[in-house]
Amino acid sequence: MRPPVALSIAGTDPSGGAGIHADLKTFTALGVYGTTVITALVAQNTHGVSRVYGIDEDFVADQLAAVFDDLPVDAAKTGMLGTRGLVELISAELRTRRPGRLVVDPVMVAASGHRLLDADAVDAVRTELMPLADVITPNLPEAALLLGDDVPAARTPEQMRAQARELLARGARAVLLKGGHLDSGELVDILAQGTDSGPEFLEFTHPRKDTPHTHGTGCTLAAAVTAGLAAARRADPAEPLGEHLPGVVETALDYLGRAIASGADWELALDPEGSHGPVDHLVDIGIAGGRGTASTGTGNRPPEGAASTPSTAAPRAAEPAADQEASA
Repeated sequence: MRPPVALSIAGTDPSGGAGIHADLKTFTALGVYGTTVITALVAQNTHGVSRVYGIDEDFVADQLAAVFDDLPVDAAKTGMLGTRGLVELISAELRTRRPGRLVVDPVMVAASGHRLLDADAVDAVRTELMPLADVITPNLPEAALLLGDDVPAARTPEQMRAQARELLARGARAVLLKGGHLDSGELVDILAQGTDSGPEFLEFTHPRKDTPHTHGTGCTLAAAVTAGLAAARRADPAEPLGEHLPGVVETALDYLGRAIASGADWELALDPEGSHGPVDHLVDIGIAGGRGTASTGTGNRPPEGAASTPSTAAPRAAEPAADQEASA
């Protein structure tokens, strides 16, 4: 017997809300054994990023070897990668070592405006990493940048569908496009999957939660999807991705909504002015103990080619104008 194993390839967050710290908490909360490969040491907190210290490519390669040579990775996720060299190295390693499933969270810019991915690395994400992904999880600005330097971010669910369709055409097997930047009364996330008959879309809607505490939400959602895929892969390695992905996404969105709601009134920062605090990753466990379980869920999938079915996920907070996701 062994638990599902998930790997996070990302940067650090000493304040504990984003990056590998958020990922490990999420993996634990959802009953998955977590492992990490650190790509950057990031000096950040709930107020923003002050400095990024890159990790040598050779040492990142050594970390990848340490994990893959010893442990069966049921699912992996990439977050902050930083440089073109690291994107190319990690893409080559994942192409060779291939985890059971791969989630790509294309982290690019922190809320403070600090770039977390070099400009010349974006093309490598498009051409080297994205085609390896089972799921990519961009927000609206990230999706636009993946499609081209001059592409505007989607402003409506219809535009989101069009951009998700184009991202599928660029090589991703599935796209979870996060709509937190939409100027609407509710949040909309769209899951697009490629099928033999064309793209299939599933729309999840959530009431907005009025809270500034959204630090690490992108990391947390991608980690929750990774945990669900790891659990599904461990349970049945032969099951096609499309059979369990909608349920995995629905469960991940519900977990994130409850984590945001639970941490919405936290007062962690010494100076609350301008602070974007973390979510409560242990909402299902509690500080005193207990355990949570990753679920592949059942989803609300429409027939192939159909429109979409609204989700009943818990309320979520809107993403800040520039994501407070930092080193996802």
